[in-house]
Amino acid sequence: MDIKHGDNFFFIEKNGETIAKISYQFENDDIIIANSTYVDPSLRGQGIAKKLLDRLVEYARENNLKIRPLCSYVVDAFERNGQYDDVKV
Repeated sequence: MDIKHGDNFFFIEKNGETIAKISYQFENDDIIIANSTYVDPSLRGQGIAKKLLDRLVEYARENNLKIRPLCSYVVDAFERNGQYDDVKV
């Protein structure tokens, strides 16, 4: 699945419809807030949310940004997995 970047979100489309999305907003020049994750019910349990989060983390690393997790999925992922420690606020 191709993950695209929109204005303050990464998303996956199918037939022109967004079927999965992780959104963020800038807190300041160095920190983004991961505020929402959505995956269509037909895709849940397939690791789609993790792929979106990994793409957001990649974006943060590429741009020397930190991520403040607000979305419950991102909060849980950051607590469970040390691979995101370098970007976590």
